[in-house]
Amino acid sequence: MRKLDVRGEICPYPMMRAVDALKKLPAGEKLEVVTDHPPALSTIPWEAAKLGFEANIEESARSEWTITLSPVVGEKKKPAEILAAVNRQLAALSLPE
Repeated sequence: MRKLDVRGEICPYPMMRAVDALKKLPAGEKLEVVTDHPPALSTIPWEAAKLGFEANIEESARSEWTITLSPVVGEKKKPAEILAAVNRQLAALSLPE
């Protein structure tokens, strides 16, 4: 699994760096992105979904999250399906307002 630390960066840079890293990943590999910028929790999964990756978001510390991007395996999912799962995860997190 590759790791990308974008803490301290604000939009659009976390998303841009994550997309660049996804495009360079070997087939089947995952990317773990660490961020402290709440908007990245939706922009990164959105762009990753367009590239065929699904996201798992976990709070790793106070106001810090880890987004694990995994290639969709098996039946191809539509970006909207992937994003619905992301929205459920975001609703369960305690995000700053």
